[in-house]
Formats: sequence, C-alpha cells, structure tokens
Amino acid sequence: MKFLFASDSFKGSLTSDQTIQLLTKAAVQIFPDCECIGIPVADGGEGTVNAIVSATDGELFYTEAHDPLMNTLKAAYGIVEGHKAIIEMSAASGLTLVPENRRNPLFTTTFGTGELILSALDQGCRDITVAIGGSATNDGGLGCMKALGAKFFSSDGRELSGVGNDLAAVSMIDTGGLDERIRDCHFTVMCDVKNPLCGEHGATRTFAAQKGASPDVIEQLESGMIHYRDLIRSLYGIDCDCIEGAGAAGGLGAAMKVFLNAAMQSGIETVLQLIHFDEKLLDADLVVTGEGCTDGQSVCGKVMQGVGMHARQFGVPCIGLSGSLGEGAGKILDYGVDSLHCIVNSPMTLSEAMHDAERLYLDAAVRMFRTVKVGMSILQKRG
Repeated sequence: MKFLFASDSFKGSLTSDQTIQLLTKAAVQIFPDCECIGIPVADGGEGTVNAIVSATDGELFYTEAHDPLMNTLKAAYGIVEGHKAIIEMSAASGLTLVPENRRNPLFTTTFGTGELILSALDQGCRDITVAIGGSATNDGGLGCMKALGAKFFSSDGRELSGVGNDLAAVSMIDTGGLDERIRDCHFTVMCDVKNPLCGEHGATRTFAAQKGASPDVIEQLESGMIHYRDLIRSLYGIDCDCIEGAGAAGGLGAAMKVFLNAAMQSGIETVLQLIHFDEKLLDADLVVTGEGCTDGQSVCGKVMQGVGMHARQFGVPCIGLSGSLGEGAGKILDYGVDSLHCIVNSPMTLSEAMHDAERLYLDAAVRMFRTVKVGMSILQKRG
C-alpha cells in the first residue's frame, strides 16, 4: 500500500507537516508494510510559503514588519529560483496574530503585507507572488498600498491610516508616491476564494464575522466597501465586483489588481503544480487530505477541493480528515473526496479541540485507517 498525504494546516493548532507525521504514525500502526509519502500543501493561506520553499529548494528571508494592530514583529517570506518572491500575507496580516478579544476588522490593517513586498523589492525581486488567505483584515488593501507609497485622503484632506474603518471616508487616492520599482514588477495573487468585493458573497458579508465583526460592524464595513468600490470604478474604470478573488483577504485582492495590476490565480493549483503533485499520484493507492474546518467554502478553491479533483483525475481514492465539519461540508464529496471524517470524538469547545489537536488527530487517523482495512478485507473476501 502506498499512501499520499496532502493536508492543509489546521490554523492555530497543527501544521501541514505535523499532519503528515501523525498520518504516517497511524498508517504504519495499521499497515506495517505501507509506504507513506507526505507533501505539505496550502491554498494561499497559512503555510503557503513553507510549502513552496520546501518544494522548490528556496530560501526563507526574515524582516521586521507590523502586524494587523501595528505592533512590530519578525515575518518571513520566501525567495525561489533566486529572484522570485513568495509572500504569505498571513505572516504579517493574519488572523492568528490578533488575540481573540481584540479582533475587529474596523481597526486592523494590511500595512505589514506591504512591508513584506518592500523587503522583497530590496532583495532584488521583481516577480512577486502574494498568497492572500487567512487575513485578519477588511481594509480593502488600503494598508498594504499605503506601505508601498500610495496615499488615501478623506474629503477634508486628512490622510487615512489604512484600516477598515477608513473605507467609508476615502475620497481621494494618490498613487504618485508608489515605490518606483513596482513599475518593473510582475505581481501574482494566489487566491483561495473567488468572492467579489461587495455583496452577499463579498469580502465583508462572507468573512468579516470570523475576523471578529459584529452584525453592526459588518453593516458598517459593507457600506464602506461599497463606497470604496464605487470610488475605484469612478477613478479607474474597474468594477471590483466583476473580479473573481477581489474580496479575498478583506479586499486586498482588489487593491492588488487595481493598483499593482496583479494577475489572479488559484492558490491551490499553483502549489500543486510547483510540488509536482500529479507525478506523485501515479502509483498512489490512497490520498488523505484535510483542513481545520470543512464547510461550504471548501469547494471554492481550497486545498481539499484541489487535492480531491486531482486524485479523481488519476482514479485514486481520497479521504478527508478535518478538524470540524461545518454547514455545507458534504459539498466536498462532489469534488473527488470520497469519504469525510472529523477528529472531534466528543462534545468540546473549539479551544479544547485546538489544545488537544495532536492527540485527537492521531486517534482519528487510526480509526480512519482501520476503516480502510475493513474495506480491503471485504474486497479480499469477495475476490
């Protein structure tokens, strides 16, 4: 038996590498003679840089930047092939960087992501890919562009700081101060969702609640984002509601497209291509994938969908092992994932599950492989 493990990280609890280690331990316990191949994967969110750097023998670089609340931190990004930068916005602007009791996208910013881009420019990179999953922000990319030299003003001439609360106040945009090196750059956005900027499926109504926004704050942010969208349409002739992925990372996708002319592409497809995933499927008997929470959004360009669809193309069975199953989780079964399992085995809070994630995951993996063995026994008996 040859098993191929390709799971996303479980945000805040298990890395992609840890899931590989735990799956291998469980598989060997049930199938002592099995072969296990593990590949760290990501879809543009947490773990993307490490997955790509590992797959391409790249190098990690560290720089000082600001987190979503403008506290300083050390953040890493990758350089591959000597001159291509891979930046993970969650390294500087991610949700896990903000304590739960301070999460409010009215007051968070993508400024630190812009600082990572500046550092890559300083390293000589002119081909820059930004993975924009896992954000704590809903600022329309104002903070990121501000770090790169753009200025946003209110109607009374006040320069705005670049947080979500500023969206409704933007009246004038000055891009004349953008770093001159940007003109020589090719930017790519690795995006794990296809959401537009505004509306029912836009940045705010889809994602702001999980970033700490109350219903009232969601309405305030959506009103501001609509104003920002209309201003961009008026100034640049670009309708961000017609751009797939514009609503990713609280609108950072829109800013990257409008101000940096970035190309938008699927995060998971980019990663699978870079790690030569299809080659590893050729002689695999079973693929195991997973993520922290599987729900209806999992079929919108995330890891499980990408892995499952590639496995289906090669006729390889695929099982999903996830931290939790939310509304719409069953949709993933239409995308190459043949069976879906959850690691939680009794009533518990989210914090309890995250704290005990390693044990829960290993126990669930053992149960999963026992089920696989039962299926094999049935086939052998009938054969």
